[in-house]
Amino acid sequence: MKNLLLVIALLYISFANAQAFSGKGDQKLQLGANFQSHATGINLSYDYGLGENISIGVSSSYALGVTGDIKNGVEVNGQNIVEKADFLDRFDLKARFNANIGNVLNISDNFDLYPGINLSLKNFGGHVGARYFLSSGFGIYSEAQFPIAKYSSNLEPAEKLHNQFSVNVGAVFNL
Repeated sequence: MKNLLLVIALLYISFANAQAFSGKGDQKLQLGANFQSHATGINLSYDYGLGENISIGVSSSYALGVTGDIKNGVEVNGQNIVEKADFLDRFDLKARFNANIGNVLNISDNFDLYPGINLSLKNFGGHVGARYFLSSGFGIYSEAQFPIAKYSSNLEPAEKLHNQFSVNVGAVFNL
């Protein structure tokens, strides 16, 4: 019984000390899965706090599993009808700006909601994400990303990777 109470007390203390965003100098590393139409992949992002509610960062995604025509390409009479998704189609790198409003909403010290904008190799877009910290150094996150302005209006199927609505889900770490 004493051991059970000790474990509960330690868990309570670790949850009580978790903080989702602490402002200037705060650093977050997120690692997760990326889900979008015709592809799944990995996502890695880093955010650095500039002020009480502002952070900047970088995010990168790579589509590991692509489906259908964009995986192997399609040729008809010796002409490529659909190009195969190559490395540049599968990879995206983004510079991002976040407004961390978890403390404004005052839901929990462990929770952060962060809408933002990003400029990537593929488009100018936006994102809305949420983080919840289970301890002072570890938490979970979910993020929705969407393009606002694409660099080209005539995209091949492989070029639509990272140029559409996507969702990231994974783990977040306080650095």
